[in-house]
Amino acid sequence: ILRVHNIIDINKLTDNYEISEFILVEEALHEKKIAEIAADIVKRQEVKLILIAGPSSSGKTTFAKRLSVQLQASKAKPIVIGLDDYFIDRDKTVRKRNGEIDFESLHALDLEYLNKQLSQLLNGEEVELPHFDFARGKRRRSNRFIKLHEEDVIVMEGIHGLNDELTAAIPANRKVKIYVSALNQLNIDNHNRVATTDCRLLRRMIRDHQYRGYTATETMLRWPSVREGEEKNIFPFQENADYMFNSSLTYELGVLRKHAWKLLLSVPKSSSAYTEAQRLLALLSNVNDIPDALVPYNSIIREFTNGSIFRY
Repeated sequence: ILRVHNIIDINKLTDNYEISEFILVEEALHEKKIAEIAADIVKRQEVKLILIAGPSSSGKTTFAKRLSVQLQASKAKPIVIGLDDYFIDRDKTVRKRNGEIDFESLHALDLEYLNKQLSQLLNGEEVELPHFDFARGKRRRSNRFIKLHEEDVIVMEGIHGLNDELTAAIPANRKVKIYVSALNQLNIDNHNRVATTDCRLLRRMIRDHQYRGYTATETMLRWPSVREGEEKNIFPFQENADYMFNSSLTYELGVLRKHAWKLLLSVPKSSSAYTEAQRLLALLSNVNDIPDALVPYNSIIREFTNGSIFRY
């Protein structure tokens, strides 16, 4: 549809001042897909639980928010429940071999309590949702009570959403699983492709710096551990998904370039991440800058740069 395959095709659009329309069309394709998923879910009246999962920096948080908007447009009322609030107390959390707390383990969540509350909700009962106090590392009361009505649907987003063990007590016909992944389709040229993991790493690097105060070096050194967790907790379950959404945007490297460039230049030569930083700089050197102002405020890319209309 877009007829863009290589970086030079995107660069030509920026040179000819045609990139703005291109962005709008690509974002419209995203919105169309999200709307189709929402409409299809609403047709399945027995479905009351939507589970959203995907690897790091795939844009699943923005996807969940945009899906909620489209569910409302289809006359459903989404109730967002955070999986993070179902963590077990930190002193009881499983640990990795090196002694670090394994927050990404499925068993870092109180599965019994989660399934009990979901079952109660689907049976029409009122429950008080928990709230996890990350400062104290303990779960406490939230005073947030909810009860499902006919038009209500629960939306949950987290890395274990595709794993049937997460919601083992919920019948298959009452839930759907959505896999969000940034599967890049852009090539450097006819012989060299842009790796999907490179785009996700750039997204995460910018977000970590912008919102979490991490340096590019810290993000890059942590990346192999993130990828290891994905290989264990996400990718083996992707075939369980009922829907798949590709969050990649063909134009995103042009937007990410200006944000990532200075971060990559800050990686010192003495760091083990230096070679990787230079490789990413070489990749970005092929791309023309695309102004942030051309990016819609509900775009998935805004989750990683700035200016998103959604609150995180």
